[in-house]
Amino acid sequence: PAECAMFQCGGCWAVLGDSLHLCAQEERRLGLLVCYRVTNNVVWEDSLMIGLEGALLGCAYNVLSCQSCGSNLGFILYSAPSDLAYLRGLFCFFKDSIICYLLEKQIIIQASKVNFPAVTLEE
Repeated sequence: PAECAMFQCGGCWAVLGDSLHLCAQEERRLGLLVCYRVTNNVVWEDSLMIGLEGALLGCAYNVLSCQSCGSNLGFILYSAPSDLAYLRGLFCFFKDSIICYLLEKQIIIQASKVNFPAVTLEE
């Protein structure tokens, strides 16, 4: 498929997931790619963090990191205000923290420079 991509860690290039499991994109506030499934290279902290400022103010979340290099990749929301509630329980990758391998073009590009077809869970 023309739009398929693998998501990789921006630090060590470990494979994190793919666009077949992409279920949302959040561009406005956080710059996220949101997946419902990831590889074993993605690990998360058992303890909850609480957002004290910025876009995650008042949110409770688990930090996602790369098992190979320890890079911070994003979060899993546990508790959030109504405008971010649709992201709860999903794997939210910061676009600035990951790279994409585009299968059809066979190139690697920063995730922040890729526009995937519109998918959203907001409704």
